[in-house]
Order: sequence, then structure tokens, then C-alpha cells
Amino acid sequence: MEGSIVLLAERIAGNFLLEQVKTSYQIIGKGVTNQVCVVETESRKVVVRMNDKDTLPSFIKEKWCIEQAAAVGIPGPEVLSIGIADETAYMIQAFIDGNNGLDSTVPKSDIWRQLGEYARLIHSIPVKGYGENLIDPVHGEFQSPPHAGSDGSWQGYVQYNIDSLTEHDRLIELGVLTQLESQRVRKRFENLKSTPFRFGLNHGDISLKNTIVNQANQVILLDWNAEVSVIPFATVTQLMHYQILGLEESASAEEFKAFMDGYGISEKDLSETRHLLLLRALDNLRWAIDRSPDLIEPYAAFAKQVIDMIRS
Repeated sequence: MEGSIVLLAERIAGNFLLEQVKTSYQIIGKGVTNQVCVVETESRKVVVRMNDKDTLPSFIKEKWCIEQAAAVGIPGPEVLSIGIADETAYMIQAFIDGNNGLDSTVPKSDIWRQLGEYARLIHSIPVKGYGENLIDPVHGEFQSPPHAGSDGSWQGYVQYNIDSLTEHDRLIELGVLTQLESQRVRKRFENLKSTPFRFGLNHGDISLKNTIVNQANQVILLDWNAEVSVIPFATVTQLMHYQILGLEESASAEEFKAFMDGYGISEKDLSETRHLLLLRALDNLRWAIDRSPDLIEPYAAFAKQVIDMIRS
């Protein structure tokens, strides 16, 4: 399988560069969603990222995000081409010399402080709407697909999660919530509905693994999984999510503070963060119950951890 992925990457890059391939290899362990290969010809070295053909819109969105971020001063990889080959969506990017943020000798807190600055700049990029689908690149408009119980708006998202807190809720059966806790959570979510949040673009996966630190110690941001959501809370809850899971790329307490300092916010500015993290955790669990039963157990365990954190 690995060999066929590299061969496809060679063909995609060779057809674009119109040069014979000299060397190629697959990058293992850094790309969670996509297959990632490096391909080198006589004059160029590129990265080819590949996924199922249905993911082409996510590559189009990522190219748009990289270009918008560059316009506000965030360095990223140059996108050379996007397309479909052999039922496979691909993105060709210029290769960036340097070390992955996880492997860099630059102090991790310095990288996280820079990521905090980047997050603030990302949140300044003009966008419209709400959700993860880029429907109008010219005007930067995003949309969340509606589903049973939600019209796809932020208010609809919160209301769906309020309406799901019933006496016969599967989350009570799973031991995530008690009846009494369900009533308390309902009140917290009702308060979120009336909170005047700001909305902006979020990278979606800010972490050390999605950076390259070059020889000049410049931090280059990679691998967008962007959405328009509440700012700065959506980004901060993503970082807290990784911390609770204990992921390798998550920020330590010191690194999290460096991120907050880089952004220019304090924890007291983020009073709603825990409730938004709970909203995210319960919504993800309900998605797993509906769409992906194999994820119910880990998502339920995470939701319980968030409930315990809010209790403490």
C-alpha cells in the first residue's frame, strides 16, 4: 500500500512539474488525515498530500486559508496545485526545509507564543457565516450543513444540544450525565445562546505537529482544518481538548500560558471556555452515537472528563 501511495505521488508531481522524479518517500506519523509524500526532481522538491476524492473541497478551503493567512503575515507552504488523479484528491505544496515543531530544538514555549500571535492574526481575517464548509471563497463565507434538529447556524447548534438533554437522553444511560447534571447543563447552554460571541476564522488544529521551524527559527504553520466559530474560544477549547486527551502535541501548562501571552489574552477573559468545551464534547458524542458507534466509548470517556473538570 505504501509503495502504491508513493508511486501515485510521483506521477502527480511529475505531471505537474514536467520533470523526471529523482527521489520520493512517504512521511509517516505526522499527517493524521492525509497521505503525505515528498517528491524531488532535478530542480524542485515538493510535498504531495492525498486523500479520497470527496475531500477536494477541504484542499480548496486550505489553499484559501493559507493565502489569507499569508496576507496577514503568517508564513505557510506555497500551494502549487490542487486536483484529482485516480479518484484521489491531491494538493502539491512547495517543500519547506526545517524541523517539525515536535522535533525542533527551539524552546517549545517560544513556538507556542508564536502560535498565539498567529491565532490572533487568523481571527482578524475577514469571514462571514458559521461552520466548516467554505461556500464562497470570494467573500470568505462559510456554512455548517443543517441536520435533523439544527438549521446549521450557531444558535441552531446550541439549541440542538439543549433539546437533546431529555429524561431519556442516551448520555444518561451511558453514565456521562445524571438527571440533575442534565438540568444544570441545560441552564449553562441556555446562557450560551444569549452570550454575544464574536465569530472568526479558526485554524482548527493548532499544535506543534502542524508547524515547521526553519533555520531562521521562523515558525511556519501547516495543515488547516478550518472553520468559522466563536473566537477566541474555539481555538482555546481545541487546545484544552488535546491537553485532556494527553496528546503528544498538546501544550503543557507553561506552553499554554505562552500561547495566551502571544495572543494577548488572560484566562479571566475566557470565562465561558469550559462550558463551550462541554458543548463540543457532548455534541461530538451525539455525533458518534448517530454516525460512528465505534467512537462512542472514547467520546463518552472524554465527555465524562470534561464534566469532572467542571465539577471541580
